[in-house]
Amino acid sequence: MTTNTLQNSATPALVPEERRKHARKAAIAGWIGSALEYYDFFIYGTVAALVFPRIFFPPGDIAAATLASMATFGVAYAARPLGSFLMGHYGDRLGRKVVMVGTLLLMGLSTFLVGCLPSFHSAGILAPTLLVVLRILQGISAAGEQAGANSMSFEHAPAHRRGYYTSWTLSGTQGGQVLAPAIVLPLAALLPDDQLLSWGWRVPFWLSALVVIVGFIVRSRLEETPAFQSEASHGEVPRAPLRTLLSGYRKELLQVFFAALIASIGTTFAVFSLSFSRTLTQHVSTSTMLWTAVIANLIAVFTIPFWATLSDRIGRRPVFITGNVLCAIGAAFFLWSISTGSDALVLVTGVFLGGIVYSITNAVWPATYAERFPTQVRLSGMAIGTQFGFAVAGFAPLIETALIGKFGTAPWVMPAAFAALVCLVSAVSIYSMRETYNVPLEQLGRNDVRDR
Repeated sequence: MTTNTLQNSATPALVPEERRKHARKAAIAGWIGSALEYYDFFIYGTVAALVFPRIFFPPGDIAAATLASMATFGVAYAARPLGSFLMGHYGDRLGRKVVMVGTLLLMGLSTFLVGCLPSFHSAGILAPTLLVVLRILQGISAAGEQAGANSMSFEHAPAHRRGYYTSWTLSGTQGGQVLAPAIVLPLAALLPDDQLLSWGWRVPFWLSALVVIVGFIVRSRLEETPAFQSEASHGEVPRAPLRTLLSGYRKELLQVFFAALIASIGTTFAVFSLSFSRTLTQHVSTSTMLWTAVIANLIAVFTIPFWATLSDRIGRRPVFITGNVLCAIGAAFFLWSISTGSDALVLVTGVFLGGIVYSITNAVWPATYAERFPTQVRLSGMAIGTQFGFAVAGFAPLIETALIGKFGTAPWVMPAAFAALVCLVSAVSIYSMRETYNVPLEQLGRNDVRDR
């Protein structure tokens, strides 16, 4: 099948009420699955910032250990491009459901095993080595999670509400980021340091066993999307979706890659800010930083569907670009507030950044990226495009840590400048895209439509 003829077949006819029922079911499954899976993924980031420098790396130089810990966090993002090729291929060949179940099982197992690892004191270099291997498996899993769940919700959604239903996956992701610090918070507050470092930090990872059971039950009951079923019934599933994607949709992949750099704001907020607060003379308490993350992400659970609904009415581009601009401003104020040592300022600016303005971009990107590609290569296009962008975002905490105080600036200035740069690049990429919020599903990705 050539690129010029690549297009979606008509999807099976569904009455409006039946379509809404399938859309709600897919959206709820996407929310629950993403919340559970990203609990796993971000529990690592929370503990990596607070505990891992003292457990998995040689003692004596806490700054070097913190850098190493941030690097292991970034390793998963480096592995995500590899996972995107794997998950993208199977998602477009075998269906969205296969990827959604498989990624959940892989994430749950690898996260559980992190909680079983020995420390550097007892196992030496083997401890951080095993940590990196399991983090890579987490990255491969995460590479297919959002692309699979977004494709499932997007293709089940009514035409005029694609943004709203697809945004539930990202709302679930924020729910998982509420769970992660909410589990760590009482442990960090109630346990003495020696108990937290010996066994307390392991508890959140062991809870992944429950994640696997609940998530598997939810996702195994999902139905494949009508668009993919129609493809399969007409024999139009491409044998090599990656070849089709790379030969005909390079421009779209690059657009998604650069737009996805906005995810650096998420890792700045969730991970870098925790370690940054501990490097300053005027410390912001760990409990304040964790509570800020909990409250901001809880608010984002509800603001994401709101912004997505707005994009269904006025378009993806104006909403997304507004979010880019506000994220640059919000990140600067948040990092500055941490440097003041004021718990109150941190809470206000953190909620503004994580709960309100970053949720704008999170609300809109699932539908925006899904609309760049036709059904035949939608999952692989979203997975590969986003995961290469997210790979850069995963190393944002490492880059920002290295930039602290550079060129004689205040500690927060250069990390904030880096955050503003990725927001600018993302905004330019979104501006280069054609508006597609009102383009019918069967026309998305067609050459005669996308080049207008």
